[in-house]
This record gives sequence, C-alpha cells and structure tokens, in this order.
Amino acid sequence: MTAAIVAGLAVALTIAAAVAGGVLGRTADPGPGAGGTDPQAYGQAAGGGTAAGIGRLQRHLRAQPRDAESWTALGLSYVEQARLTADPSYYPKSAAALRRALAVRPDANDGAHAGLAALAAARHDFGTALSEADAALAINPYGQSALAVRIDALVELGRYPEAMAAAKHADAVRPGTPVFTRLAYVDELYGRTGEARRVLSLAASSATAPADQAYVHDQLGELAWNGGDLAAAGREFGLALRHDPGYLPAVDGRARVEAARGRTARALADHARVVAALPLPQYLTGYGELLEARGRTADARRQYAVAGSWSTLARASGVATDLETALFEADHGNAATAVAAARAEWGRRRSVHVADALGWALHASGRDAEALPYAEKALATGYRNASFRYHLGMIEKSLGRRSAARRDLAAALRLDPSFSPLHAPKARAALSALGGAA
Repeated sequence: MTAAIVAGLAVALTIAAAVAGGVLGRTADPGPGAGGTDPQAYGQAAGGGTAAGIGRLQRHLRAQPRDAESWTALGLSYVEQARLTADPSYYPKSAAALRRALAVRPDANDGAHAGLAALAAARHDFGTALSEADAALAINPYGQSALAVRIDALVELGRYPEAMAAAKHADAVRPGTPVFTRLAYVDELYGRTGEARRVLSLAASSATAPADQAYVHDQLGELAWNGGDLAAAGREFGLALRHDPGYLPAVDGRARVEAARGRTARALADHARVVAALPLPQYLTGYGELLEARGRTADARRQYAVAGSWSTLARASGVATDLETALFEADHGNAATAVAAARAEWGRRRSVHVADALGWALHASGRDAEALPYAEKALATGYRNASFRYHLGMIEKSLGRRSAARRDLAAALRLDPSFSPLHAPKARAALSALGGAA
C-alpha cells in the first residue's frame, strides 16, 4: 500500500489532505493555498506557526466572540494542525469552531461552509464535503477552496465525468496550483498521463511560493513513480526538497526511489524520518513493508501496530477509515475484517480505489469469483496503476485464467517494476509460475 494510495489513502488529514481526500489518490494533499477562508487573512491569523496562530485566535475570540471570520480561521487552523501533527483529535475542535462561525453569521458565510467542506473531506465524508462545497459556492462562486474540495469530493465519490467538468470549470474561473493539480489527477485517473504531466509542468512553471513548488514537484514525482520512471521520480522528489527541505511527502517519495535502487539503508533512514514526524498510516505501512521485505518482521509489526492505533484514534474523531482498513487487513491482517470494511466503504462511494480494495479483500478471503468484477471496475477508467493491475492478475491466477493473469501481471511489472517492496517480488514469482516474463 503506497503513500499515494493511502491518502492518499490520504488520507487526507489536513487542509491539504482534507481538501483532497485522498486516501485514495494523490489528491489527498491539495497543496498550499487551498484554505477555506481568504489565504492572506488566514496566513496573517496563523502567522508564526499554526500552534501559535491557534493561540492568538483563541485569545482574540475570547475578547471578540462575534468574529465569524476568526472562528472560521480557527476551524481551519485545527485542520491544519491535524495535518502537521497526525493528530485527528483536532477535527472535533475544528467542527465546533466552524459551527460557531455559522451560528454567529448564518447568512452568506461561504468561508464557514468551505471550511466544513474541507473538514468533511479530511474525515473522508465526501458526501458532506460535496454538499458543503456547493453551499459555499452558492454564496461565492469563485471561492478557491470550495471549488477545489468540490473536485475532490466528486473524485472520491467515483463521479469522474462530473469531477472533470468541475475541474475545467474551476480552471476557467479560479486557476491556480490547487486547481491545476486536481485537473492533472483527474486526467491521470483516465489514463491520460501525458496530459497530467503537461498540466503539472505548467503548474510548476507558474508557482512562485516554495511550498507550492514543493507540492507540484512532489506530484510530478508521484506521477513518474507510478509510471515506473525512477530517474524522473528521483529528480522531481529532489526538486521538491530543494524548494522545501522539510516537505515530508517528498522525503517518503525519495525513500521509495532509494529502496527501488537497492539503497536500503538510505531508504530506511528516510522512512524513519517521515514516521517520526508524521506517523500516518500510509507512511507507517510503507516503512513496515520495506522492513518486512528485508526480513525485519518484528520491526515491521511495530509500524503496523502504530498504524492501527492511529486508525482507532481517527475513528473516534469522526474519520471514516474503512478504505485504509480494508487494504491493510487484506495484506497484513484479517480477511473477513477487510471484506466488511471494503463493503461498508463501497456502500458510501464507488471510486476506483474502493473497487480495487473490495476486490483485493474478497481475494484475500478466497472469494475470487466475487472479487473479479470489482478488480476489473478498478481499471475501467483507464487508470494506469501497477498495484491495481497486480491485484487483477492475482485474482485471475486464482481463478485459473492463466492467459489473462500472465497478461496483467506482466503489465503491472512493465508499468512499475518497483511498485511495492512486498508485492512486486510476488508478482514476478506468480508470473514465472505461469510461464510468463515481465
């Protein structure tokens, strides 16, 4: 399970991830500048660090409790603090602050609705994210955060034609880094990786802030990584870190590239750096899988245990974690739990990532005939994803569909020979057993 999937499976524990939703795609991190209130006003309120900004806002609101914009800024600050600390217990605080903003000013309060949309996306409640984004846009059709969250919600609900229309509309009325990166992601979901790269390259050439540059180059790195181009991925992750040496998603990307190149010590050091600062499931699981692939099973289990603890805390804070749970349990835990979680998520949304998770969970439980249609749905848009193709190939192998399995396992390894430190070797072994070659 890669970082791109988990948040993106990404989670998106942040204004960034929130606004993206990602758990399930790279949209999980919408990137800088996508806050739910005016970005300049938010920056002034929270300047000097998010924690310090929260303290200033709290003191201000004790003196001026009727300041709706400051309640909104506080709510968004809590979402951002969740991103920075990997602590989802900030979400209920965010919800309370944003509801207070609406109570103080119930009419024409697009900022509070946009904030609630971002919070809902962070909690993976994409139906609510969509309705709140629509409420914000009914008041202010040009709100960048609401436009961005609306795209994310449609993507995560599996409503891809609507997501593309929303992205093109947002690009027409409020172009910028948050919109460019989402437009590129929808293109990628349709298999149009060349167009996705073109849009991201334009975003990189137009971005000025170091944080925006880091975010866009990280997205270019993920696109290259998903296409198996280690040289380009390493270059883009390096550029991201040149602009912002502390940008942890790019450190995680660099770790995956180093592992694929056989530089295990460097990869493990980067993974350890990431989880020490940001112990989110996608990073913990990626680190654990590399440890497991290197025979360090006990160390891997410790990472998986921390990921499980985070999921428990996240659920208590109102985050829907069924997609993450389904993938994790299918690979590392209980197959029945994986199926139950995936079915619950499929009942809420029909994205390609959920289809893949349900198919893989059913495979783990030995129900391959049921799994096959979901694994096929996961690739129906044209999305070029090596893990998805591997899952389909393994399901086909279990069903005795040898020719199809050879085709799909070989396709997975051609697309990205290093897609997983655990599963890429399994794909090669399965392909060899079928008499095929990558």
